[in-house]
Amino acid sequence: MALDPLYARAMEDSHWSVPQSYDTLFEWNYSDDRKDLLSLYGKGKSAQWDTDERLDWSHEMDPDNPLGLPIELFPLYGADFFMKMSKKEQGEAVRHQAAWANSQFLHGEQGALICTAKIVQNVPDMEAKFYASTQVMDEARHVETYKKLVEKIGVAYPITQPLKTLLDQVLSDGRWDMTYLGMQVVIEGLALAAFANIRDHAKDPLAAAANAYVMQDEARHVAFGRIALRQYYPELTQQERNEREEFLIEACYLMRDRFKSTEVWETLGYPLKECDEFVENSQGMQMFRTNLFSRIVPIVKDIGLWGDKIQGAYGKMGILGFGNIDIDAMQANDMAVADEHDRKHYVDSTIQSGRDAAE
Repeated sequence: MALDPLYARAMEDSHWSVPQSYDTLFEWNYSDDRKDLLSLYGKGKSAQWDTDERLDWSHEMDPDNPLGLPIELFPLYGADFFMKMSKKEQGEAVRHQAAWANSQFLHGEQGALICTAKIVQNVPDMEAKFYASTQVMDEARHVETYKKLVEKIGVAYPITQPLKTLLDQVLSDGRWDMTYLGMQVVIEGLALAAFANIRDHAKDPLAAAANAYVMQDEARHVAFGRIALRQYYPELTQQERNEREEFLIEACYLMRDRFKSTEVWETLGYPLKECDEFVENSQGMQMFRTNLFSRIVPIVKDIGLWGDKIQGAYGKMGILGFGNIDIDAMQANDMAVADEHDRKHYVDSTIQSGRDAAE
C-alpha cells in the first residue's frame, strides 16, 4: 500500500512550513585538525547501507500484532475495559498503537534529516560539516525505512504536538549548538530508547532488524553531538549554559508527554480520561517513560550541562541516576546487536539458497 493514501486520511495538510533565520557559514580553513571528527566521518562513509538490500521487505507482518511485541507491553494492558475486549478488538488496538509509534519515528527521522542539513550549513568546523553530510544520508535512509514499515502496517498517524513543538523550537533557533542539543541529544536520544524497546522485545524479524540497523547509525550520530558539544560548552558563560539547561528541562518534559498515545485512543473511540489516568498511574508505563531517558541523561552529563538546576529537575523526574550509565558500552552494544542481525540474515539466506538449489 502506498503511503500517500494513508496520509490523505490521517492529515488535513501535507506540508508544514517552519520559518528559520540563521547564518550559512563557509569555512576556508580546510584543515584536518579534528582527528576525532574525521575518524567518525570515515566510519560514516564506510557504514552506509541500502534498506532495500539489508532488510527483507517481502516479509508479511501479523496484522493483529505487526511488531510482534508481548501484549503485556501494550500501554493499556491491565485496564479493565481493555482486558474485557475480544482478541480481535485488542489486535486492532495493538495495530493502531504500532502504526502510531512508527509514524512518530518516521516524522522524527524527517526532522533529523532537516536538522542535519541545517548543521551542514550552520556549524563552523569543516570536519563537522563532513560528518554531518554522512548523517544527512543516514537520516534519508531512516525516513525511507520507517515509511516502508508504516506502509506494511497500513495505518498512519500525524506528528504528535510535543514532537512538533520541540522540532519547531530546534529549527527556529539560529544557534548551531541548539540544533545539536535538541536533535542529537534529546530527540535522537529518546528515539534510541524507544527503538531499543522494539529491537529487544519484538518477535517480528523485520521490525527487530530495522530498529537494530537504525540504532547502529544513531550510535554514531549521538557520538557526533557529544564530540562537538563537549568541546564547545566549556567556552560558554554560565548564563549561556543556564539557558541550555533550561531548554533541556523543557524538552525532556515535552518528550515525556510524547508517549501518551492519546491520538490512538481518540481514533479508536476509547474513553480518553480513563486511558490517560491509566497510563499516568500504570507502573509499567511509568517505568517505560522513565527508561526512555536512559540515553539522554548520561549524554547531558558528559557534555557538561550538569548544573544544580538540571540535576534538580532530573531528580524530580526520577531520571538522575541515569547519569552514571556507561554510554560508550551501551553504544558498543548497539553496534554488536546490529552485527548479530546481519550474521543471522546471512545464515538464513545461505540455508534458503541451499534449499532452492536442492529443489
